[in-house]
Amino acid sequence: MEIVQKIYICCCWKIYNMKELLTRSLSGFLYVSILLVSIFVSKYTFIGVFFVFGMISIFEFQKLVHLKNKGLYIIFIVLLTLLNIFQNQSYLIIPILALTIITELFLVKDLVTIRIIPMYEKRKYRTSIFYLITSIIFLTLVPNYSGEYQPLIIAGAFLITWTNDSFAYLVGKNLGKHKLLQRISPKKTIEGFIGGFVFSILAGYLIAIFSNTLTISIWLIISIIMSIFGTLGDLIQSKFKRQAGVKDSGTIMPGHGGIYDRLDSVIFASPFLYGFLQILEHVS
Repeated sequence: MEIVQKIYICCCWKIYNMKELLTRSLSGFLYVSILLVSIFVSKYTFIGVFFVFGMISIFEFQKLVHLKNKGLYIIFIVLLTLLNIFQNQSYLIIPILALTIITELFLVKDLVTIRIIPMYEKRKYRTSIFYLITSIIFLTLVPNYSGEYQPLIIAGAFLITWTNDSFAYLVGKNLGKHKLLQRISPKKTIEGFIGGFVFSILAGYLIAIFSNTLTISIWLIISIIMSIFGTLGDLIQSKFKRQAGVKDSGTIMPGHGGIYDRLDSVIFASPFLYGFLQILEHVS
């Protein structure tokens, strides 16, 4: 009788895991499909999808930091509109880009130096605006950095990020022995980070060869930016979730969590990527 019960429990567990895997796969496929279709259809479908993603991410982030303010949605809409219309106006773009990068660097400092990121009332608003909101907006500006919409640039950045995340997980799971930042994300390892970094470089190299967009050296630098700052973005979001005492930022994507969970890496890396592309554009 005891053996039968064990077999029954084992079968139920396998069925549950299969259902979880199927749910996660379908949810992830739908997310990637919507994202890629929006990128390649037109600039406006891409911005439209990220308008929706941005609104959801703001809602999810406010829950993490215990903030309720509808004004943040209005700020997002206004800045998204203004920065996309006046993208060529340096006097508007540069100060916001500088404030965003400074805000994110302070988050990195808090990540590695203190146990809890202090989120007093003013900092909640400052972080919401100059970390989350403006980073999402700079993500929408990336493919149009030269004044001409280039979908392969942003699609490549996402592909590199997904490659980094996937191989960091696979290498870390199979070879990981040394924790990267255990108090924040116990499952992340140094070996996993190195694995993700190496395969990101490989992904950048292949994109450069097959896309005929930017040079190999530029794509390799983009790979470095997306791997390093993407990992930092993931760790910072993990710290916010740990402080809030939750596993995921939301439940909109079954098996994956929230939209903010899926975008945390690329959101954090986007201002650094945009800044690099702008330097490249002005230098060339």
